[in-house]
Amino acid sequence: MFGAALLVAGTVLTAGGAYAQPSPTPGRHSAGQGEDDNTQGDQGDQGDQGSQGDQGGKQGDHGKGKPRTGESPSAGPSRRAEPPAATPGGSGSPLAHPVPATGAVLATAENGPEAAVPTAQGLQQALAPALADKNLGTVTIAVADAAGGQLLYGSGENTAATPASTTKLATTVAALSLIPGDTRLTTRVVRGADPGTVTLVGGGDPTLTALPVDQVQIGGQPANADTAPASLEALARQTAAALKAAGTTTVKLDYDLSMYAVNPQDKKPDNQNLALVVPLMVDEAKVDPKSREEAPDRVADPAGAAAEAFAKLLAAQGVTVEGKAKPAAAPAAADAAVLGKVDSPTVARLVERLLTTSDNQLAEAIARQVALAAHQPASFEGAATAVTQELAKLGVPMTGVVLNDGSGLDTGNGIPPAVLVRLLALAASEQHPALRPVLTGLPVAGFTGTLDKRYGSGSGAADAAGLIRAKTGTLRNVNTLAGTVVDADGRLLVFAVMTRTSAPADTARAAMDRIAAHLAACGCH
Repeated sequence: MFGAALLVAGTVLTAGGAYAQPSPTPGRHSAGQGEDDNTQGDQGDQGDQGSQGDQGGKQGDHGKGKPRTGESPSAGPSRRAEPPAATPGGSGSPLAHPVPATGAVLATAENGPEAAVPTAQGLQQALAPALADKNLGTVTIAVADAAGGQLLYGSGENTAATPASTTKLATTVAALSLIPGDTRLTTRVVRGADPGTVTLVGGGDPTLTALPVDQVQIGGQPANADTAPASLEALARQTAAALKAAGTTTVKLDYDLSMYAVNPQDKKPDNQNLALVVPLMVDEAKVDPKSREEAPDRVADPAGAAAEAFAKLLAAQGVTVEGKAKPAAAPAAADAAVLGKVDSPTVARLVERLLTTSDNQLAEAIARQVALAAHQPASFEGAATAVTQELAKLGVPMTGVVLNDGSGLDTGNGIPPAVLVRLLALAASEQHPALRPVLTGLPVAGFTGTLDKRYGSGSGAADAAGLIRAKTGTLRNVNTLAGTVVDADGRLLVFAVMTRTSAPADTARAAMDRIAAHLAACGCH
């Protein structure tokens, strides 16, 4: 199957088209930058008690497996893929682990539709021991065939549960469905409305960096040509050159935040997993731009801090900024003279980054691009509406789905496991090649992103390292895992496991990993 070979190999297909600011040369980097588990975002809101979201114990038929009749298995070789699979890294992306051999995995994955489809009974028998682990607490699960998305097995699969960061699957599927993958987010400087004023116009790019190029890292690894963020220093150089060419070396500075609607504040103002969601910030509003803490200190005024950094960079280029930068009184005129502009990586690359590292700030920025593309207000509410509407248009069953944000920090979100596997199946479908970065952005078990420290020796899931790619999700008492797995016969499956438990997070995660490992070891037909 095309999707299986692509998934394991870490190949990226970029979508063409044009929207907003399309790039002349779409990026071609492989997914996964080697983020470890203590990076920003995936721990979610650890201060929350988890009292909302999946309505407490209203989980219906938990623990009662519901066999589903699968399609008739087609003949195919029963070969066990040798773990682990290839880790996507690309140029400039060294890995923390040795690069494994890929031949056996690729050979098996490419069997595609000829590989036998697991049966409901086989899956039920294979998963029963792992699902019985008491550390899982309340657990729901769905397993489907990636080719067509047919549900093969489920337990509570249609009951909404708190998705945590697996919410990002909904956000990114909607984004790539609405926005061409080669779109870039542009930050501009234009002539201001008042004489002698220049305006820094926020373009919704939280990855804009004030760091020197040689200090920029993505997920702990050096950025490459496709992943490198836009540079505030480059924007200052362009602006200063344009001003000097016009005979100007002294200006006043204001900044335009009109791209987003009001209400930039997350519902929990002390939540360090997310800064104010405004269209202008540098280095995701981190106090320490190099921080890889899961909840780094954030600046209180991201836009003001970005403008101040820009003023200092202008000064370094010989242009003096008088006074303190302030918000613009009105949006920049559409025909205002452009003094400089810088572009983010493509939306496809940003999607991969936010999924691999579970980046909440970037997820909320992409959610607002979905809102803008859908002609909704660029706010928490507008983004949730836009994502919901777009998923419904794609045929995703939305019964029970509740979205309040794009990142999954909101404990009031609810998504059934069956919906998560439907999203993954859409991303694997040959009918939706534009969605492929959703798969290539998933962390690789034992190698990249929020899975790089999981599936190790002693975990009970080590044999599945490299064979599983999955989005993680963690809030207090909530752990989720949703992704893809190549089974023992080379069939690509999609799965979602959602738990609510009082067990320690690491213990619950290990139990979920063992469920996915059982799928990797299973022919089950």
